[in-house]
Amino acid sequence: MQLQVFTECSDTKPLIGALESSQLEAVLYLDISDPAGVGVLSMSEDPTFFVTHLREVLNSPPFAGLHRRPEFAMLGRTYAAGFESDLEEYLLRRPRQVTRSPDWPWAVWYPLRRTGAFARLTAKEQGAILREHGHLGRAYGVAGLAQDLRLSCSGLDVNDNDFVIGLVGPDLYPLSHLVQSMRKTIQTSEYIEKLGPFFIGRACWQRIAG
Repeated sequence: MQLQVFTECSDTKPLIGALESSQLEAVLYLDISDPAGVGVLSMSEDPTFFVTHLREVLNSPPFAGLHRRPEFAMLGRTYAAGFESDLEEYLLRRPRQVTRSPDWPWAVWYPLRRTGAFARLTAKEQGAILREHGHLGRAYGVAGLAQDLRLSCSGLDVNDNDFVIGLVGPDLYPLSHLVQSMRKTIQTSEYIEKLGPFFIGRACWQRIAG
């Protein structure tokens, strides 16, 4: 998945038309922090897509007339932790459904980098820290307040971040509250070196997941 962010957009209708015609698996967000800003979240199982078809679309009108904001560019891949019972569901179907559901238009996307100290912990210590973090995220999911996506971006990020996090839901407040709640976990309070920048948007167009 890749997020590209643009500004100087006064009308989203041409962008929606271009995305409809392109057949991209994508979402178009309205940037809450920039009244002329938009974000394009695209996805593919083939990384070549991002330097071929997507590149052509974003270098053609109407996107070519916008100003891209590279500081918000994020690229990550889905990954498994080893306990998933259905890999195809977890790696391929769920990310599409979560990001392209009309029931979950709000999104918060951000990269993060862990400290080197986390990598030096034992597997048991890491597991306990990650379970605390995971239980919190699942509680919001069970309540229907937020769905989270964790994408690995090791070796894929120009700023050497480790992960891209996507939080999506029906309303913005629970997504903000989830970020606030996670700051109290051991992982965030002790082992995160850097968070952000944060992109906050609401989907104005989605190619609905099949």
